[in-house]
Amino acid sequence: MADMLQVFYTSVSSSLEIKKHQEKIFLILDGKKIQYKPVDIAQNSEDKDLMRKIAGNPTALPPQICKGDVYCGDYTAFENAVEMEQLEAFLKL
Repeated sequence: MADMLQVFYTSVSSSLEIKKHQEKIFLILDGKKIQYKPVDIAQNSEDKDLMRKIAGNPTALPPQICKGDVYCGDYTAFENAVEMEQLEAFLKL
């Protein structure tokens, strides 16, 4: 579990942009059959604190992606990795 890919997201957001970004990440990972653990920061403030600690940013917003306690990146970095066909390297798979 320590090396499990995790996607920090929120089930409660007024931001349409955040919702769209989260959906796209889940859609791509599911489509490529990449296993991950979704972590809903709206359910537990400790998860939000953990997400921000791993991201190294006290104001980081979801979605954020990490593998174990190694930070992979945010939505922009994810999207760039998909476009450059470097998703596996980005996700540290």
